[in-house]
Amino acid sequence: MSDAPSQAGQAYLVHPEGGAGAGPGVLVLHSWWGLTQGVKQWCDRLADEGFVVLAPDLLEGNRPETAAEAELELGRSDPNVTAALVLSSIVALRSQTDRPTGPVSIVGFSMGASWALWAATRQPDPVDAVVAYYGTQHIDFAELKAPVLGHFGSDDDIVSRDDLVEMHAHLLLLEHDVEVFDYEDKGHFFAELDVEGAYDEEAAELAWDRTVAFLERVTGIRTGTEPA
Repeated sequence: MSDAPSQAGQAYLVHPEGGAGAGPGVLVLHSWWGLTQGVKQWCDRLADEGFVVLAPDLLEGNRPETAAEAELELGRSDPNVTAALVLSSIVALRSQTDRPTGPVSIVGFSMGASWALWAATRQPDPVDAVVAYYGTQHIDFAELKAPVLGHFGSDDDIVSRDDLVEMHAHLLLLEHDVEVFDYEDKGHFFAELDVEGAYDEEAAELAWDRTVAFLERVTGIRTGTEPA
């Protein structure tokens, strides 16, 4: 069971049983729908697994209701401000974990996945794992150190097959630890409870199980071993 979460400023923080310092950290970066109730519930579940979870609000309180509104909101946002928020959130989260000077993992959804991949490459030492839900990034991954787990729907109308194949090939050519799962007949946002018409419970739960197993392996949270 997780503690009652605290919400301070533009972020959502939840601790596992035992409170601050009771587990490794996971930074959750939401999609263009904002820091929704569904995202918070996802964070709560992750805290129940023993992780300290922080989800910064990348849209500063805005909650688009349509894709058109979301695109407009993103167009208005300053990427430099978002980048600074993502990097500062890593620092803030580390202070709440059982190893304040150690790395944290990042899970991102859609645009949040793009930011997760960017952050892990921009500052490789503080990040020990990346989980990307239907989000890609077109950067040089040479500096990336963290293993990457990807979840992508085969019927995604936002992330093209070419984008995914290009990124996957780039990571493999650099000999990074990367595993990508393809979810047949599933589209973008298939793992987000709030997105009506896109959420698929079966695929979302399968991706959840794979994500938790991956984070457990990297952090050693269940076995008490040193992080992988």
